[in-house]
Amino acid sequence: CRVEGPQETKKVADKIIAGQTPTPSEVLNYFNAELKKRICFLDGGMGTRIQAEKLEEADYRGDRFKDFNELDVNGVPVSLKGNNDLLVFSKPEMVKDIHKEYFTAGSDICETNTFNGTTVSQGEYKMQAVVYELNKRGAELAKQAAAEVTKAEPHKPRFVAGAVGPTSRTLSVSPSVEDSSFRAVTWDELVDTYKDQVSGLVDGGVDLIMIETVFDTQNCKAAIFAVDQYFLETGKERLPVMLSATIVDNSGRTLSGQTVEAFYISVKHANAFTVGINCALGAAQMKGFYKKLADLNQGWCHVYPNAGLPN
Repeated sequence: CRVEGPQETKKVADKIIAGQTPTPSEVLNYFNAELKKRICFLDGGMGTRIQAEKLEEADYRGDRFKDFNELDVNGVPVSLKGNNDLLVFSKPEMVKDIHKEYFTAGSDICETNTFNGTTVSQGEYKMQAVVYELNKRGAELAKQAAAEVTKAEPHKPRFVAGAVGPTSRTLSVSPSVEDSSFRAVTWDELVDTYKDQVSGLVDGGVDLIMIETVFDTQNCKAAIFAVDQYFLETGKERLPVMLSATIVDNSGRTLSGQTVEAFYISVKHANAFTVGINCALGAAQMKGFYKKLADLNQGWCHVYPNAGLPN
């Protein structure tokens, strides 16, 4: 990931302003040069920022889903409130403006509003059918914001990372205390759902792929496999990939039990642009674990901590 090349800032900025996607090599060359000079910034939290808008059920439905009346497994009407990814349809200007806020504040990279943009996660809202479109639209909105801010500040192009979340299911741990062999999802199902997501994100124009908040490395490996399969099958040049694990407590382990060092070794084969940690703990508590990762990783590292919700 640290292979040097020409940093063609103007060429990259012109493409972004025109609504195009720089080539993966152009993106890597830009950051490989820029990261030697300064710290580059990701955006802030999308979920907490959306919470500040105090949206209600009607806001999530918009015109498109105002007559949505699916029932859950218990026969209860499905509520769409809280399905933040759906806002790319119902509140597109709000989503774009949030991206623009972060870009204007100095973010080099903003993530798409697609953290739950898989059929597994959207299945909880009976919204599996819109997954591809959701990811494509989410990417387009973020790219529009990037173009607008880059036009105002062409010396500092802004980039978009397609956010790929962990889903609510795990390959490593059984959700059943009675049957330790049971899994709520299979490897193939996760790979398929991640490929659908990546397809929409790439078609929407993202510059990078961010596989984030990894609490189960097996899930992460399924996502990496899906990314590689997608680019092999399409023949497109693979986008830079960012991998981000989340630590669940002061033991410094993921939910599936790995230390930061073990996580890095497990995903080293992915040749990621950056490997890092996010969420779970505040900055002070994460610093020691981040240092361990930085000492081990020969490539670039990232960290984006939060204080945790609700406090």
